This record gives sequence, structure tokens and C-alpha cells, in this order.
Amino acid sequence: MTLHDALRAFAFAFGGTLLLMTTASALSDNSPTMNTPKPPATKQQPVTDDYFGQKIVDPYRWLENGNSPETEQWVAEQLAYTRSILDKLPGRDKLHERIEQLLEIGTLGGTQVGGSYYLHTRRDGKQNQPVLYVRKGVNGKDDVLVDANQLSKDGTIALDWWYVSHDGRYVAYGTSESGSEMSTLHIIETATHKLLPDTIARTRAASIAWKPDNSGFYYTRYPSKGEVAEGQEMYNRHVFYHALGSDPAKDPLIFGEGRDPQDWPNVVLSNDGRWLAIMVEQGWTKNEVYLQDVQTNAPVVPVVTGKNFLYFAQPYDGNLYILTNEDSPRYRVYRAPASQPTAEHWREIIPETDSVLTALDIVGGQLFAEYEKNAHSQLKRFTTEGTPLSEIELPTLGTITELGGTYDSTSAFYLFTSFTVPTTIYRFDIPTGKSTLWDSVQTTFDTSKYETKQVWYTSKDGTRVPMFLVLRKRLKLTGHNPVLLTAYGGFNVSMTPEFAKTIFPWLDHDGIFAMANLRGGSEFGEDWHRAGMLDKKQNVFDDFIAAAGYLQKSGYTDRQHLAIRGGSNGGLLMGAALTQRPDLFRAVVCQVPLLDMLRYQNFQIAKLWIPEYGSSADPKQFQWLYAYSPYHHVTPGTDYPAVLFMTADTDTRVDPMHAKKMTALLQAENGGSNPILLRIELKAGHGAGKPISKLVEEWTDIYSFLFWQLGMTP
Repeated sequence: MTLHDALRAFAFAFGGTLLLMTTASALSDNSPTMNTPKPPATKQQPVTDDYFGQKIVDPYRWLENGNSPETEQWVAEQLAYTRSILDKLPGRDKLHERIEQLLEIGTLGGTQVGGSYYLHTRRDGKQNQPVLYVRKGVNGKDDVLVDANQLSKDGTIALDWWYVSHDGRYVAYGTSESGSEMSTLHIIETATHKLLPDTIARTRAASIAWKPDNSGFYYTRYPSKGEVAEGQEMYNRHVFYHALGSDPAKDPLIFGEGRDPQDWPNVVLSNDGRWLAIMVEQGWTKNEVYLQDVQTNAPVVPVVTGKNFLYFAQPYDGNLYILTNEDSPRYRVYRAPASQPTAEHWREIIPETDSVLTALDIVGGQLFAEYEKNAHSQLKRFTTEGTPLSEIELPTLGTITELGGTYDSTSAFYLFTSFTVPTTIYRFDIPTGKSTLWDSVQTTFDTSKYETKQVWYTSKDGTRVPMFLVLRKRLKLTGHNPVLLTAYGGFNVSMTPEFAKTIFPWLDHDGIFAMANLRGGSEFGEDWHRAGMLDKKQNVFDDFIAAAGYLQKSGYTDRQHLAIRGGSNGGLLMGAALTQRPDLFRAVVCQVPLLDMLRYQNFQIAKLWIPEYGSSADPKQFQWLYAYSPYHHVTPGTDYPAVLFMTADTDTRVDPMHAKKMTALLQAENGGSNPILLRIELKAGHGAGKPISKLVEEWTDIYSFLFWQLGMTP
């Protein structure tokens, strides 16, 4: 696992017939003000909680039990109601056809190098899942190595991750079912395509470090039931060592025993196989680093612990390279002897700049540093002493999503994209210092018809915030153009230009796609991140509301033509926006959201997010969370925008209970006539590994809903 990897690491029958009969006539036109039928009634069973003397009533607690017959019946009624509306919308077939065409445009994944083998993923045409290909030689032909499409008829088994050994002989990879992301590790021999008998379960988002001689690897996995207390199987990620051909059940534990169950370790091994670096994530503002001399089996040595900063370490040629934001919110790089790795021996080799240093890789004996400036990528080279070599010219303003290569390879491969440039792999030849096209997505789709703008607006407290706008060239701005605004604002995640095929049906109907770079992300370093987390989370919502205000005041759109969409932490953003300023938006698409912020940490893997949000178990943090928790700020009688809640039945990150409870509450308390709909995807998770067939249906529903609500004709 490189520094780059570590940083990145960071439908049912009941009631359906009656509903379809009663809604057929109501859906005879595309008017957003048509007489939408009332949703199924939801019973209330109030439960009262006492938070530090404050009584909080939850009328829909019973919906948290997703396996109860009552909840299953309620879900069946809700899905029948939603389908009875969305399936009858005019123009749906045209949207489906266009979205299917766009999603058949292929995708590329990043390149890994192993000896003379070059591996990357590609998805073509109607394939549900990307295929892992291998080339023998840099100019060789692609050969299928792992094709997850052959593992299930419906495309719901996904290739989650993969790591090639240094000489390329073996590849360890993980697969999981139905979007669960709880991978099973497999090992394949590259030359023969033969699977080894070694398989290891519960390797979700595994971090793997192969030994140079291919005898085994260090890896992370989760415990099985019986190994820990009930309910803790989603935590307690530990580091083990697996020798090829041995029994995984007997793999020795290397690190993690007795530590906080929410610790998230990752591993990196030095090029000579001697030094094992273990980076332990403890939220999104801090981590710890440990180092072990595995050749002498010496004890694990703490490199840096107990500080509220981020550190990413790579041992190489007897030194430890440390990328950190300690006292440098835009990051810098230190170097120290691996035999003396503690802070007093650190020497700065790459100083902090006005750009954010987002990742560092050692390729061909050089340091490749990825930067972001105003949410655009930059790529620079340095010697291992930190001497600048060159900046690599990129095709246009856009994003490097992955960089591949090994410490002794002669090429670095970077995956580049922007709003109007499909994912493309470039090969940078280190001896000549030149980039050439190595692989690209073939498409006849003309992206030259569109343009991207970056605008700046002022948030509530005076902070200037950037926002990208994508639109058709020479589009006439009427002040009533449909605008689809999205954002994320959290977890140190940057929102940068990437090719999103699904925005083009919107752009082709005089629409504008807007993406705001809110606080909480990493676009401007750690200060920007910390200004949007914990007690400062309201800044994120203020930034988003200000973006909506800017779009209306600047003549792009009006309230009746402004839609918003976000998922996960961005789903929380949607919930806060629609409850705090329901007057600003016509329609909301809220995907896999967090909405009950007083109970979120009790479900799935959400305890991992307490460092970002806080916990209602703490009296001070309860006040922060209760101040904005969308589920607790639904006001009876308010005219809310039209809302489409979207979740999945096997989401192991954000529990579907959030969308279920919020749907029930909004349907009961909405004072207007706008529809509140719930869509639950079966055999799907948070989003990773979702097959193309499901994505086509998902986006058809999204656009059918939005076109209907904004009065657009497909």
C-alpha cells in the first residue's frame, strides 16, 4: 500500500394494485402541481428519550428494526406508492434510453505495476462491473485477469480492491455481494490465471503489503462472530500476516490487540521488506504511526502518537518519508532514518505551499507529489532529498484520481479526468520526462459542446467559497434555467472536476450543473476541513444555502427551478437544507442519508464517524447535534419541497432507518402538496460496486422525478 493508497483511504406487492389504479389518471401530465395521491399512513409509536434532562420524542422508532414484519410491510407499501408515481411519469422511457446510452460509455481505473506486468480496470458497454486486465509489457495487449461479471447473473458481486505483488507474480483481490463491501480475499497467479486455495473472509477495504519474495503479505481484516462481543464485528480491524499456502485461521496477529475498537490501521512495507509502517486512523483529523523491523521481529515502535494531526508514512531505502499537516494545514513532507523514526529526527524536505499537498508516491526513485489548488490537480516531481525536478503538465484543469508505479519502475501512470474529459490514463516516462496517452475511454459523445466555469460567492460569515458550474456553451440564461446543485462538505473530501456521464441529460435540457466546494472538505487544507466539522458543522449548511442564494441572485435560476442532490454525508446536507430553508428549493434528492443525528452512531459502522460529528452521549456534543439534526427539525404544517429519499437494503455504512423514519415524518407533517417519496434499492449497498443495470434504473427515477417537479419535458 502506497502513501497515495493510504490517503485515499482515508420492491413489493402489498397495496400496489390499488395504488396503481388510483394514480393512473392523476399522472396524465407533467405538471409539478398535479394532484399527487396521499402516501400510505404510518402509525406512530412514540418513544421518549432523556438527553441530559431534555425530553426528545421519536414517533417512528419502530422503523429502525428493518427485519420486523411490520417494517417490511411498511416498506412494501411505500415502494408500491413510489413506483405508482414514478413509473407513470411522461417521458420516462426517453430518459431511460438516454441514461442507458451514457452509462454504456466505459470507465477506467488506476494502473498498478508489478515487474513487467501492468494492471488496470476497465468497464465497457453493458458490463455491470469493471474487469481487471493485465498487460505483459508496457505496450502489451490487455488480458482478462479477474472478471466479476462472471460471478453473478445480476452483476451484484463486485471487485472491491486489488494489490499486485512487487514482481507481478500474484494479485490479491477482494469481492463482495450486493454492495455489502465485506470482501473475501482471493489470490490469483498472474501468468497462469490460476486461483490459489488461500481465501480470507471479512477483509473489508483491506490494506495489503506484499513481501518482496512473494512468500506472504501483511493485511487487515475484521473479526468474525464469536471472536468479539455481539455487535462489534463491524469494528476491531486488526493487522495480520498471511504466509501463502498456510491456514488463514492461524495467521499471526501483528497489531491491534487491546486497542480502541474504532481504530483503523493500514500497512505499508519498505522496498527491502524490512520496515513495516502501520498507520492507525482515528477519525479524519488525527492518526498514529508505528514502525516495526520485521526482519529482526523487533517490537512495534511508536513514531508519532497522541497528536491531533494526520501523518502518512512510507519507508524506503532505510528512510521514512512522512506526509503531514502538523503545524502545516496544507501539508509538508519530512524524512527521517527508519532506525530513528521519532519526531526529533525528522527533517523537512518539501515545505508547505499555497497549494494543498494531497498525496505522495515514490516511483522510479523519485517523489511524485499531488497537489490541489482551487480544487484542481497539480502533479510535481522531487528527488528523495526534496529537490524540485519539474511540474508535469496536465491536459486541462481537472483531477488526478489515482497514480501508479513502483519504487523501481521507469514509468508513472496517472488517471486524469474533468467534467468534460472521460477518464484517461497517461504514462509518464521518467527518463525522458514526457507524458503519453496509455489508455482511454472510446466514445463518440461530443463533450466540446459544454463548458465549465468556477465562480466564487460569500457565505453567511463572510467566507468566500468556490463553486463549479457546467453548462452547454452559449446557453441563454433566463433566470429560470433548471439548476441541479450538489455538494458534500465533510470528512476531508475534496469535490473536484470528474467526468460524470449522468449530468448530460440535465445539461441538454437547458440545465446547469453546480457543485459547491463547502467547508468540511479538504479543498483548502485542514483548516477548511475543521471549519466544517463537530461544533462548526453549521458552516457547511450555511455555505450550501449561500450557494443556492447566489445562483438565484446571479440570474441563473429561481426557487421553482432549483433542485439539490446529495448522498451519505451529502444526504445529511440535503436533510439540513430542506429543514432549515425549505423555501429555497423546488425538489430534493436525498441519497443514503444520515438524518437522525442523535442515534446515528448506534447503527452499522457509524461509531467511526464520531470524531467528525460528535456523539449525543456527550452532553456538549448533544447540543451541537440536536441543533441541526434534520429528523428533529421537521416543523408541522411547513410547505416542504418535493423529496425523493433513496437508500438500499444492504447498506453497511449508513443504515436505511434514516431515510425510512424521515420519510414517515415528512409525509405526516408536510403542510403542502409536494410529494415525499421513498426508494429502497434491493441487493445494493451504499453505492460501491453497484451494477450498471441498477444505476440506469436509479438515474431514470432521479431524472423522472426532477423533470416532473421542475416542469421539464424529456
